[in-house]
Amino acid sequence: MNREQLQLYFIMGSQNVGERDPLIVLEEALRGGITFFQFREKGENALIGEDKIVFAKSCQALCKKHNVPFIVNDDVNLAIALDADGVHVGQDDASANAVREKIGAEKILGVSTHSLAEVTAAIAARADYVGIGPIYATTSKADAKSPAGTTLIEQTVTKYPTLPIVGIGGITIDNCQTVIRAGADGISLISTIATHEEPFVATRQLLHVLQQVAKIS
Repeated sequence: MNREQLQLYFIMGSQNVGERDPLIVLEEALRGGITFFQFREKGENALIGEDKIVFAKSCQALCKKHNVPFIVNDDVNLAIALDADGVHVGQDDASANAVREKIGAEKILGVSTHSLAEVTAAIAARADYVGIGPIYATTSKADAKSPAGTTLIEQTVTKYPTLPIVGIGGITIDNCQTVIRAGADGISLISTIATHEEPFVATRQLLHVLQQVAKIS
């Protein structure tokens, strides 16, 4: 994994797209230019059992077609069974150390962090990148913590300048520039793409703004 791949990090499960076909939403996002994908099938109305596995395989196949990393949220056994590119865990999921031991050194490990101490612990667990947030208020996750702005991104960049960082939480086309200017390598989001009437268009617009910020930086 290189940090450029974190530029536009899309997170999605079937429960995030309303009545639409989630595979169509994902394919539009991939065609639009997302650079990383996290399969997050959890929460109310999420698929379980064989249905979840079949859906995950379909998402993974689309990601392979577009050469985009396929990361599984929290479900380490599923990630191993599918030979996914990696796993992302939150602070309330399995410990990052335990996940690293299970998936091995070659797979990508991402960790959600909300404090400098958690960032330090993620590094000790050999995380490849950290997700920092929520930056802004979000409705995509029922258990999301209070928004904290970009302060932790700035602190992390100062203390750990080589650590890849992605900002998460309430990020839109209107505020994503702030996250990059604070020092993040990319933005991760759900709703801005998943609930848009035209996911391809939303993705292209986001990518355009991110590329403009990168040129200025």
